[in-house]
Amino acid sequence: MTNSAHGPRPEGELIWAHATTQERLLGLCDVGNRLKTLRPDVSLMMTWEADLRLPYQPDGCDIALGPLMLEHPAEIRAFLDHWRPDLCIWTGGNLRRMLMRQLRERQLPSLLVDIDAEELPGRASRWLPDQRHRLLNGFAEILVPGTEVSERLKRAGVPPERIHPCGRLFQSSTPPGCNDDDLSHLQAQMSTRPVWLAAHLTRTELQPILRAHRSALRLLHRLLLVITTDDLETLETARKLLASEGLVVADWDTGEEPEDHTQVVLGLSEDLGLWYRLCPLCFLGNSLIRGAQGSNPLDAAALGSAILHGPGVVSHAQAYDRLSTLGAAQRILGEEELAEAVLRLSAPDQAAEMALAGWQVVTEGAAMTDHLLDKIQDLLDQSEIHHAPA
Repeated sequence: MTNSAHGPRPEGELIWAHATTQERLLGLCDVGNRLKTLRPDVSLMMTWEADLRLPYQPDGCDIALGPLMLEHPAEIRAFLDHWRPDLCIWTGGNLRRMLMRQLRERQLPSLLVDIDAEELPGRASRWLPDQRHRLLNGFAEILVPGTEVSERLKRAGVPPERIHPCGRLFQSSTPPGCNDDDLSHLQAQMSTRPVWLAAHLTRTELQPILRAHRSALRLLHRLLLVITTDDLETLETARKLLASEGLVVADWDTGEEPEDHTQVVLGLSEDLGLWYRLCPLCFLGNSLIRGAQGSNPLDAAALGSAILHGPGVVSHAQAYDRLSTLGAAQRILGEEELAEAVLRLSAPDQAAEMALAGWQVVTEGAAMTDHLLDKIQDLLDQSEIHHAPA
């Protein structure tokens, strides 16, 4: 199957972006989300490598065409004629020579982003003139993660002014806001209490989380748990379960506030901007069962929460790997481990150390994202001027 005709081309500016890894794809979709706040009429169309398995269509991607299967010149021409992209963003390697030639000949503004040294095209022969510059010089700019790639590009004949070292392309975070009055009020009310958050819980996770909380309460008698669910059905299930458990509950969704004797606060995930700011420790749900999709951890990390999670994080594996590598997230395999981790991380210095590491992860890709957004804007503006009627 080719990608030549998958529905009508949207009105307005269309950016075609190609991803070679899941992390690059999620990073591109974040760029798309941020770009739409600057240019509301822009659309992002995504393609990716055939071996990339995408479990869901991420937010920020308007058209998900799927694996890029363009092999012959006629297919490439049909694809470009149908979609007429205003800009191409190619991440990583596996550059297609015939496709790159078409982009050059059409003078389609293009960017090459986040390419590693090992992903650069190899030289065909030591005895023949190096032709790699033909493949690479069609890009208006090449954004690279470091100096090694920069030097190799220069040796391949790419002009230095087209090479810009600016780090990796990572999925970023635009944290949810909250009501400042609610935040100040609850901070004052709960300032002396240990508190933890269990967010995005599914129905099957409610009972294990409550058992872990009961276990931790035996040693931390004033420990407060905040539970959030993503939908009203799960929220109602949680209400019934909490009533049967005999725990003292404040139902935030119905306007109740936690008091000194409250043991659990219950609400919807739409208020997570508040709870991430209040809770120094959170367990991110939809993860206790191996193979589950997991929840995006970057908002929690951006708002200063240490992160616990189960083994099921399929949709966000790379983000959790980055957080775990720096010590910002910890995987737990059951309610006993969860209770132990909650007790240990209720010590403020322990959670604060993890939170600082999480902030480093969140800000790691900021330089690349910011520069990429600026360059996209510049190229689209230049294209507008070029195509404006005389």
